Amino acid sequence: MGKQKIDIEYPLATTSPAIIWEQISSAHGLERWFADHVNEEDGVFTFTWGEPWTEQDVRQAHVVDAIKHDHIRLKWDYEDEEDDESYWEMSIQKSDLTHNLNLVITDFADDDDIDGLKILWESSLDRLHRASGL
Repeated sequence: MGKQKIDIEYPLATTSPAIIWEQISSAHGLERWFADHVNEEDGVFTFTWGEPWTEQDVRQAHVVDAIKHDHIRLKWDYEDEEDDESYWEMSIQKSDLTHNLNLVITDFADDDDIDGLKILWESSLDRLHRASGL
């Protein structure tokens, strides 16, 4: 069974793509809202959730495509991943209505994981707002 594509659009309180780009494309920016610890080396991000004295979840994703101030597309490095088409992407898009920018998240999930994935992204985007004011 294939995964379904999910798009989540999150309005941001800025018109500066440079500010958003720093939050979505750098280890420092992602560590402020996406994961507890983030390292990047040669286009591979290592994300860690949890503190060293507790149980941790560590995952790696490699950058598939990135255009500065536009989007970054990553693919999780799973040994057992059967769906080669899945990825996750964060793109910056201008709102025609407000002229502010939106962060559009694209991700993939199995049918029974869609609601959980949406909740996870919404929680992360809420942390982005609290950490940066965006």
